[in-house]
Amino acid sequence: MVKTRAAYTEDLESNSNPDKIAKFSHGKMASNTGGVKPMTITGRMVRERERLLGMSPEERAWRAQWLKDQQLSHHEPRHVPEYWKERLNPIRRFYRAPLDLVQKGLTPVLGVEWAHAIRFWTGKMALIGFSIYAGAYYFKYNQNDWTRKGGWRVIHSRTAVVPGDEGYPNFPQRSSPADYAARGFKQSPI
Repeated sequence: MVKTRAAYTEDLESNSNPDKIAKFSHGKMASNTGGVKPMTITGRMVRERERLLGMSPEERAWRAQWLKDQQLSHHEPRHVPEYWKERLNPIRRFYRAPLDLVQKGLTPVLGVEWAHAIRFWTGKMALIGFSIYAGAYYFKYNQNDWTRKGGWRVIHSRTAVVPGDEGYPNFPQRSSPADYAARGFKQSPI
């Protein structure tokens, strides 16, 4: 069955859930719970006064089980390799592998937090260092001069010289018209 635009807007307007309307109109959820009403798992026994009023045997059993569930075992948090394998695609697992091996080696020595911090900052510093090196290489070997059309054109400004400074007046040493906009032609060994 094909719906008309009027039927579609009627369905939206008749829906009393504002989160669904917000999802359709803005493209994202308008609430932190994703349209589900929030509920507490603690129940009414989270308040001390409620516990002092007295509990039935079922409530005592529920409260004891709830308190027991809040304690983590010595095996937690548990690392499940299948979870990470499903979470990360093969390309991402490939480029993460070197630093994952470093983290795995450092974890018994330094602990989980320090090993993760070292893994994180080592990757960031390597990317920053590579970016600086690539930028320096590009500016050094791909400058715009008279031999090429592309490349970055680097222009150096003259230093400011005022009366009384050494080298005043600082006029450029250009005596012929060929000295202007030469773009390295005169210095070329060709």
